[in-house]
Amino acid sequence: MRKKVLILGSEGQVGAHLKDYLKNKNYSVLEFDIATSKFQDLRKFRNKKLANLIRQSSFIYFLAFDVGGSRYLNKYQNTFGFVSNNILLMQNTFELIRKYKKKFIFASSQMSNMNHSNYGVLKSVGEKYTKILGGITVKFWNVYGIEKDLTKSHVITDFIIKALTKKKISMLTNGNEEREFLYAEDCCRGLEIIMKKFDSIIKQKNYIDLTTFKSTKIIHIAKIIKKLLKKMNLEISIVPSKNKDIVQMNKKNKADKYFLKFWKPKNSIQEGIEEVLKYYITQYKKNI
Repeated sequence: MRKKVLILGSEGQVGAHLKDYLKNKNYSVLEFDIATSKFQDLRKFRNKKLANLIRQSSFIYFLAFDVGGSRYLNKYQNTFGFVSNNILLMQNTFELIRKYKKKFIFASSQMSNMNHSNYGVLKSVGEKYTKILGGITVKFWNVYGIEKDLTKSHVITDFIIKALTKKKISMLTNGNEEREFLYAEDCCRGLEIIMKKFDSIIKQKNYIDLTTFKSTKIIHIAKIIKKLLKKMNLEISIVPSKNKDIVQMNKKNKADKYFLKFWKPKNSIQEGIEEVLKYYITQYKKNI
């Protein structure tokens, strides 16, 4: 019998990739995402469909969150709706996980210790629930890949679409801030390994940093995209802003390398960007 795996947030940035990855690995994937149906809303108390899926699943990936890239966070994270959305979806979901005593991963962020950010604070709350319930927190460090909801697009997708549609990458910052970027395919491999090794990992750690452990300046991301497009005879310009990063406030964390015992990323930042770029070129080919 195939293992039933539930992905909460199955249409999101990581969830959509993980859904396809696990299906290709012959798992029975149960999906739940508000983008699919208004009835698949984690904020709704006593959601019977959600309760039934959690009950029948053997493992849960709790990836759902009201979040987006820097542009989205700058606009929404200090609003009542952003805070209440995430409080409600965590409260309802964790209550059902507690009721049915399920093994699970909670997707957090390396920003969870950044108290200036409501997003970081809310992820920290999720981590505390996870520890109490015996789950594993996985801290993502800027996962990138194909995104469906472009209103929530993250930096690499945002830069690629600007380059293809406007022939110009206009940046929100001066680009000197550094991030650790992880390609979605490598992230999915890591998430599967954590699920498989859940019992042994939880004895050692209640959280995992999932990252490349390599920092890249945002301006360098723009230059990689420009270089790749130049090979296709498409010239673009890069226009940095004078603004500094206001999302992380230049705060840096150091990732725990424990998980490197079991997993290593296969794709370099350039290889990953090239794969994402190929997809969006087909979507925006009329602009090229």
